[in-house]
Amino acid sequence: MKKINYELIISDFDGTLITDEQKILPEVKEAIDEYISRGGIFAVCTGRMLKSILPRVRSLGLKGIVVAYQGTVIAEIESGKILKNSGMNCDDVYGICRVIEELDNNINVYSGNNLYTDLPSDNQYLIKYEKITGVSATSVEGKISDFVKKNKLFCEKVACLVSPENREKLYSDLKSRLDGKFDVTCSASVLVEISPLNDNKGEALKFLADYYSVPYSKTVAIGDNLNDIPMIKAAGLGCAVGNAPSTVKEVADYISATNNDGAVAQIIKKFGLA
Repeated sequence: MKKINYELIISDFDGTLITDEQKILPEVKEAIDEYISRGGIFAVCTGRMLKSILPRVRSLGLKGIVVAYQGTVIAEIESGKILKNSGMNCDDVYGICRVIEELDNNINVYSGNNLYTDLPSDNQYLIKYEKITGVSATSVEGKISDFVKKNKLFCEKVACLVSPENREKLYSDLKSRLDGKFDVTCSASVLVEISPLNDNKGEALKFLADYYSVPYSKTVAIGDNLNDIPMIKAAGLGCAVGNAPSTVKEVADYISATNNDGAVAQIIKKFGLA
């Protein structure tokens, strides 16, 4: 069998593994297949719900483990068996929602396979988000915080859909209000997300490496946004795709082509295959 350099490669999904048109390039699929055939382990780590990412990784023919919700949920691809499921209790989620409501922003709360929102169904960002993820949101009348409290929701994540020009301000405001208690990050130009503290992609990378008995030094992480920084830092080789913002590129060991130009294939061929 031909050798490999790194035993485990973990890639973000949106903006990294797939193109802006939500497609995987043939050369990327071929590189993944070649890497796996040589004994390498390829995994996807995303901020998406498990309900959203499972069908996509299965369609790629991937086996093993997938990470959802930024690391809050980890599951077996083939069986769907949950290996890890952490999150935030009702009181914590209620408090987060109250802060966001005070900032006069919309809220999405994620509880298991359910997505609840206070956005109107005709909101342009919600429509696009539902189309991309393949998940339909349940609209909530009134304050989301009251809904969370009434239904005693345990949630993996809370998020806000905003216009790209407003993302940085909301991100900054929420960091100042919630930092140190929860993880505040961004996974797309229209998303600001809050999840359990230290339940991030970096910890997910360590979980996968330990699960497969791979030294951290033999791992590669590939990402494009702020939520990928923890795993880029934790990996033996941290890679940022060419379309990543400067804050992500600054912490990476290597900067590749863009997601639209087969970044993951380039990284696998350059570093994964001996």
